[in-house]
Amino acid sequence: MKKRSPSRTTLKEMARLAGEARARAHAPYSKFKVGAALKTRSGEIVTGCNVENASYGLSMCAERVAVFKAVSEGLSGFDAVAVVADARRLTPPCGPCRQILWEFAGDIEVILANLHEEKGRYRLSQLLPLPFDARLLGH
Repeated sequence: MKKRSPSRTTLKEMARLAGEARARAHAPYSKFKVGAALKTRSGEIVTGCNVENASYGLSMCAERVAVFKAVSEGLSGFDAVAVVADARRLTPPCGPCRQILWEFAGDIEVILANLHEEKGRYRLSQLLPLPFDARLLGH
């Protein structure tokens, strides 16, 4: 069965919600606020924002916050994620976020936007071409 892409209206709504989540980011060190909106196939949207910590390694990216929040609420079956940052260039998910998105969402659509416009749209497999997953563990 072929995966359907979310409608353009839904994508705009996801970017708007990711932007709202971005406003709640806790980024006192980097000053780089990011918001994410993760959509389930049933249409539910879960948002996340980056949360920094003085011990930088304990900081959490917006995409992972959204995934963990959704999973903790019992949601699964995701088909898109929007990532919004105040940047002129594309701001794709970092490596750990790509891995977490792959583990919990598979080859979803990734929408990248800044505060004014969509900047790019990719399949996660384009951003993470050789993912590490359960297939490699012999399960």
